[in-house]
Amino acid sequence: MNNTFTNGTNMASQRSLLRALGWSDSEMQKPIVGIICAQSDIIPGHMHLNEIARAVSDGVLAAGGKPVIVPSIGVCDGIAMGHKGMRYSLPSREIIADSAEILANAHAFDALVFVGNCDKIIPGMLMGAVRVNLPAAFVSGGPMLAGHKDGKKLSLSSMFEAVGAYTAGKIDEEELTRFECAACPSCGSCSGMFTANSMNCLLEALGMALPGNGTIPAVLSARLVLAKETGAAVMKLLENNVRPRDILTPAAIKNAERVDMAIGASSNSVLHLLALASELGFSKEQLSIDTMNEISMQTPNLCRLAPAGERYIEELADAGGISAVIRTLIDAGLFDGSAQTVAGVSQDALTKNARVTDDTIIRPVSDPYSPYGGLAILKGNLAKEGAVVKKSAVDPKMYHHTGPARVFDSEEDAMQAISTGKIKAGDVVVIRYEGPKGGPGMREMLSPTSSIVGAGLGDTVALITDGRFSGATRGAAIGHVCPEAAAGGVIGVVRDGDLIEIDIQKGTIDLRVPDEEIEARLKTFVPLEKPVEGYLKRYRALVTSASDGAVFKKL
Repeated sequence: MNNTFTNGTNMASQRSLLRALGWSDSEMQKPIVGIICAQSDIIPGHMHLNEIARAVSDGVLAAGGKPVIVPSIGVCDGIAMGHKGMRYSLPSREIIADSAEILANAHAFDALVFVGNCDKIIPGMLMGAVRVNLPAAFVSGGPMLAGHKDGKKLSLSSMFEAVGAYTAGKIDEEELTRFECAACPSCGSCSGMFTANSMNCLLEALGMALPGNGTIPAVLSARLVLAKETGAAVMKLLENNVRPRDILTPAAIKNAERVDMAIGASSNSVLHLLALASELGFSKEQLSIDTMNEISMQTPNLCRLAPAGERYIEELADAGGISAVIRTLIDAGLFDGSAQTVAGVSQDALTKNARVTDDTIIRPVSDPYSPYGGLAILKGNLAKEGAVVKKSAVDPKMYHHTGPARVFDSEEDAMQAISTGKIKAGDVVVIRYEGPKGGPGMREMLSPTSSIVGAGLGDTVALITDGRFSGATRGAAIGHVCPEAAAGGVIGVVRDGDLIEIDIQKGTIDLRVPDEEIEARLKTFVPLEKPVEGYLKRYRALVTSASDGAVFKKL
């Protein structure tokens, strides 16, 4: 391997800096593998990532490479939730992609391993991997163990709902503290099928991570073995010149969407797969919210993990993991087994021995939870470009609901109304100006949805927003309403008391106001613009619609 800056007399100055790092002559002759690690002392899913990165280094060294660990930023969505910090979560994805590009190209790495775990970190790293297109593989930090309280398992979503129950007077402060101390018992990404675990599972379906990436618990030694194997795998990818764009074909993206629907992944996965497709330069015919809806209608929902059910990621691991889900879909003709993977073999070969060991966790195609996918795209006059709902986490009583709008121009205003008992059974809570531009930053609305569920209104109240939802959200929570209010969308002219009809089975969401009245309102509508400075101001100027993945405009 002849690295850009480790050979030739004209690179002697650059090599002198490597000698300052303690590099030997033999190390300078090895392929340089950048290990982009998002370790941080503020994110539970990332607190242990240095151990994972060191294990990757061991794998790279054993396979003849020179590993170099470099950093990535990250935001903990749970900690950022419910205050201005959440405005920075989705925007951080673009910074992560940019920083991966900068680190890889500025230091002329030969290959990359991405070590992340949570929410926007993995999608941002994927976008960066595609952009630089060096041989690359991913390994996550793994999921947190489920919490235990009074003989029941629980997770972060249980905690947010407990806050709602406390606010509604259903539990006291002592009980709330018991929840607090039990919900998150270990390092790792939060234990349900929330956004972080969804994306780590989808890395397997995309072919960008080895089996077990999405499900082996963070605290198990098997996670370190997986990291070492990933380090060795990237050296094989380098040897064979296999790059992300060779693996991330339209078929691979559709495979990921199939698994997404089968496991009932977070609604945020829609946003991130659209962003990945945009980075790859795919057309809307190759992947859009419409093609996602078609895939959902063809793919059965086989898993219902928290928050949609009472099972957790560690149990999915024991039941066969994502490899077993993929094998089930391949055998049913619902997954392209010829798609390639970072293991150097096809998905079909990689999962040939995978088996479901507990069909109460991974149901057979012949007996699914639902014949349709866990996510649904809704369209109508209120969301002409679409909206997203995690159908698998909605009480069937709320599949069809018509109710009066209760309109709020921010999450904080909505929370005030919910916490003071102003939201009643049958209402449709509308939270607007929380989209990519309007927030700006497209905040997650886990606090409002959890408060509604905690107050016992989960089966009678719907919530719609141009913002988004945490993967931990359950209930009739419809997000990503496009166009958003800040872009002149119809959600911006909804008034208190207007009837809104939601039909999840039919895939519709409509404002029951005469068309001429809607047009009259739109003619005089001037969207609210929230005062922001710094990065958020630049983000608002550059970001596109959520229906396009909320990526930056192409310059």
